[in-house]
Amino acid sequence: MGTHATHLLLLGAFSALMLYVTRVVPETQGSLWTIAAIGFLLLSGTLLSELLAPLGLPHLTGYLVAGIASGPYALRLVDEHTVKSLSPVNTLALSLIALAGGAELDIETVRKGARSLGWAMLVQCLLVLIVVTGCFVAVARPMIPFTRQLTPTALVGVAMLWGALAVTRSPSATLGILSQTRASGPLATFTLAFVMVSDVVVVVLVALVLGCVRPLIDPSATFSLDSFATLGHQIVGSIALGTTLGLVIAAYLRLVNRQMLVVLLVLGFGVSTVIEYLQFDSLLTFIVAGFIVRNMSKQGHKFTAYIEKTGTVVYVVFFATAGADLDVPLVRQLWPVALLLAGSRSLVTWGGSLFAGKMAKDAPVLRRWAWSGLVSQAGLALGLSVIIAREFPSIGPSFRALAIATVAINEMIGPVLFKFALDRAGETSRVQPPTFPSMPPPPMS
Repeated sequence: MGTHATHLLLLGAFSALMLYVTRVVPETQGSLWTIAAIGFLLLSGTLLSELLAPLGLPHLTGYLVAGIASGPYALRLVDEHTVKSLSPVNTLALSLIALAGGAELDIETVRKGARSLGWAMLVQCLLVLIVVTGCFVAVARPMIPFTRQLTPTALVGVAMLWGALAVTRSPSATLGILSQTRASGPLATFTLAFVMVSDVVVVVLVALVLGCVRPLIDPSATFSLDSFATLGHQIVGSIALGTTLGLVIAAYLRLVNRQMLVVLLVLGFGVSTVIEYLQFDSLLTFIVAGFIVRNMSKQGHKFTAYIEKTGTVVYVVFFATAGADLDVPLVRQLWPVALLLAGSRSLVTWGGSLFAGKMAKDAPVLRRWAWSGLVSQAGLALGLSVIIAREFPSIGPSFRALAIATVAINEMIGPVLFKFALDRAGETSRVQPPTFPSMPPPPMS
């Protein structure tokens, strides 16, 4: 029996077992069931990713498809309550993703590509914001029901919010693909640097747009600078805390270098809670911490290796949970306009990449493929949609529903495009990492 046949048989057997248990014991809740759900998502996501690998699809696609099939809107092997209970795993995954992203950013490499990065950041942010805003206005009345009751000025304000949301990228998808493929080269380096720096730019951009459109959507509101003061406090505080955290991690790696699994768990759960309490940006904090470890010490490669050994399993559960949490009926209902908005965003991303590459005099590989890693969207876009919905409750639920449907399309298509581009650029490693890497045992005292 071949390897793929074995994977298919195991996937069918585990799925049948879960299907039987959920039908015999329908009220499956509690900590034991949560652990069982984690185990099943881990196994099904890994097995399905191996089955899809010969098609050239990234492992992320397998994780997402396994989650969607297992979720409450398909086979119902994992119910909605269990999906919500897995949120701590998502917190750990996002912290590891941000730490790994920061630790991969070598300052010398970024400095060499500063021209390309600067042109791409300027063009992508402005072009996507302007063109997607215009596209939203053009299709709003005939295709988006909740916009039909808005005044023309309010419609422009909502469209600007959508344009700002479209600027977001997905660090989790980028790191997931790079972790799987072990890609190395100009395209991988550029995409990683762009996506990580883009997070900081997007946070500032969304705050600016929120302040500007408030009087357009709510005539009783006035323009205020208070939100910008809060934003400045958040960014400065996050950078300061991230710098301190990075120095502490570097010192620990040099002086102790033991029980790193426990340290990463503390960072993912404990430090994330402190950051939330201080109202800082956790993603920015962890990116800065990883960047400091890489560039202000000699422990960067060691730290990255620890994260990769721990993070692979966490990534599987994270993306499988994202698939299980996907509201399939909502996507089915809104897919025409969501597909149109996602397509316009991808098209302008491609066009902006060509223009930026020409202005920066990039290498041919970047001119051709730099856009491919900028299509994915995930947690950051959804998080910002929650903030927008909270700030504008009159349009909030409908706006967030459309954001979920559009992000779902970008989340499924983006990783496939990025891996395809890395393969065509010749930057992927032929030797794939093991599916279930394990942490080395801690040294005995």
